[in-house]
Amino acid sequence: MVDPTSSLALAPPGGIVHDLPDDFAAQLGREPAALSTWRDISPIARNEWICWVTYAKKAETRAKRINWGVESLRDGKRRPCCWPGCPHR
Repeated sequence: MVDPTSSLALAPPGGIVHDLPDDFAAQLGREPAALSTWRDISPIARNEWICWVTYAKKAETRAKRINWGVESLRDGKRRPCCWPGCPHR
């Protein structure tokens, strides 16, 4: 059994295929409402967000996607906009 106060128990979960990148996890950790939505959505939905962020070709695009994603999750949005879905699942 995992200690509920350990960093493993407190770490946001990843998706089905993709692990949650550190930069995305750090930003989620700064927004309790976004983290709450993140924990509530399905692993497939988390996978979509992660894939959408990691598919960015430029660092600036990735940063924008993380910021927009966390804001959207904070507002209760459960999937990234205009993303056809993760091709890896």
